[in-house]
Amino acid sequence: MALASISFILILFQFLLEIDAKVSSIIVFGDSSVDSGNNNYIPTILRSNFRPYGRDFDGGRATGRFSNGRVPTDFISEAFGLKKNVPAYLDPSYTIQDFATGVCFASAGTGYDNLTSQVLNVMPLWKEVEYFKEYQSRLREYLGDEKASEILSEALYIISIGTNDFLENYYLLPYRPSQFSIEEYQNYLAGIARNFIKQIYDLKARKISLTGLPPMGCLPLERTANFIFGGNCIDGYNQVAISFNQKLQALVESLNNELTGLQLVLSSPYAGLYDIIQNPRSYGFEYSATACCGTGRFEMGYLCDEYNPFTCPDANKYVFWDSFHPTEKTNGILANYAVRSSLAVFQ
Repeated sequence: MALASISFILILFQFLLEIDAKVSSIIVFGDSSVDSGNNNYIPTILRSNFRPYGRDFDGGRATGRFSNGRVPTDFISEAFGLKKNVPAYLDPSYTIQDFATGVCFASAGTGYDNLTSQVLNVMPLWKEVEYFKEYQSRLREYLGDEKASEILSEALYIISIGTNDFLENYYLLPYRPSQFSIEEYQNYLAGIARNFIKQIYDLKARKISLTGLPPMGCLPLERTANFIFGGNCIDGYNQVAISFNQKLQALVESLNNELTGLQLVLSSPYAGLYDIIQNPRSYGFEYSATACCGTGRFEMGYLCDEYNPFTCPDANKYVFWDSFHPTEKTNGILANYAVRSSLAVFQ
């Protein structure tokens, strides 16, 4: 019986190892929803490497994540049995050894549209790809071609981007609306997304999660702007998010048919986050219309600093950390939902 039990345990252990081995690394592209600190190392004012950002992160460090703690990709990485936190590629304190099982190229404030990245002088999406190419060269030098190719083809690539294209570009600046109707602009962005996915596919990416838009009309900053109508969610913005997500779903289906060996999924945070916002107490929150930092209505980045006397003492009571970004608790809930639903195919 003892030998049989030991054999069973060994078989089970091997099975678990095989499950973990299905994803070799987490490779992240996108904006502030997943940036783990790259903006600290570029000349932009859009940073969060100061308190109270990061006050609930490991050791209370402000890493450049736009939250009080971890972002969704950190939780996803841990759920796949990899590192607890995905490091920023531009952070010089990490080496290629650290990046072999997870790396983040995301830049807060960027978008699909190159014009979006120019608003706050952040990394455009094409630059994220250039750093990814550099990373591949470093990885091959470190591990050799065969092992590096295996990691790159078995990695899970997470793309989380798009909100800034609408809220910090199309609805804020005059240039794109003079060129495109809102539907034309959605199609324009979807075309960029298609080209981007094909580009990283040509660079060995096979397991890809494309993140849809959140209910962006319900972000505290947008509700503040809607004060004339009682500070409610801006339904028009939410409808744009829904329709854009539908276009992304069509893109996913098209590319899966077009590109051999591709496993592309849409991970949409819309329904989950909208339900949390509408029913905060069901998830253990007390506040969803305002954020924890400052007054919770408009503060973000340098307006959300440690000298603001209005910042809440317990971020776990809030859906949002600042006027644009969720708290660590919300990020964990959304990541857990993604792992159990759209990302389950990769486990």
